[in-house]
Amino acid sequence: MTSLILLSALLAFAQAMLPTLLNAKNLQYLLSSRDEPIEVAPFIGRANRAHLNLMESLPIFLVLAVLTIINPEVDNYDLATYWLGLRCLYVPLYVFNVIYIRSLTWMVSTICLVLMAVSLI
Repeated sequence: MTSLILLSALLAFAQAMLPTLLNAKNLQYLLSSRDEPIEVAPFIGRANRAHLNLMESLPIFLVLAVLTIINPEVDNYDLATYWLGLRCLYVPLYVFNVIYIRSLTWMVSTICLVLMAVSLI
């Protein structure tokens, strides 16, 4: 489970960096104090929103993963792996605006979190 926690942290870092990497043409703005917003391409906004979405579910995942570690009677490794895989899949689906599959991916990843929580009860 520890490896999945570390991989989820790597995913969060990669997603945090993605909008900046995609917006490299505005390097001068990125190096500034960013007092005024600039117009960005739609896919950059989607990359940022995908990251914000991860930031909503990541704390829940981390709590459930840690509770799983301290409760040796519960094995949530498969559900945690599915959650992480689905969250990795969610990023390109969101950036490239694949609407229905993206929503289904989010829903199944949320179900994984619910099932992890239920198994701890």
